[in-house]
Amino acid sequence: MTGSEVDAEAERVRMWLVERTYSDDEQNMVILTYATADGKRYFRKERALTSFTDVRDTTAAVDAAPENVGVVDDPADRERYAAEAERMAAEHDPDDVI
Repeated sequence: MTGSEVDAEAERVRMWLVERTYSDDEQNMVILTYATADGKRYFRKERALTSFTDVRDTTAAVDAAPENVGVVDDPADRERYAAEAERMAAEHDPDDVI
């Protein structure tokens, strides 16, 4: 691993799973929302549920690249995300499959 790869890993942001929803626009699409423990930043993953043999684990936490992280503007969402992220962090290890 080069120095730049190590630096990139060190800058990643720990995010906890706070919401799992199904897309209204597209069938067979699940949206996973992860947030920081303070609820101020979020990261979303979209997954197509294409088949039963397509196994991809959903973990309690992910480490996201800063350029893929957004800001939570709504105070109510920020509070809700913070509460759920705190609960997830207290009950699960980051690599736990949820």
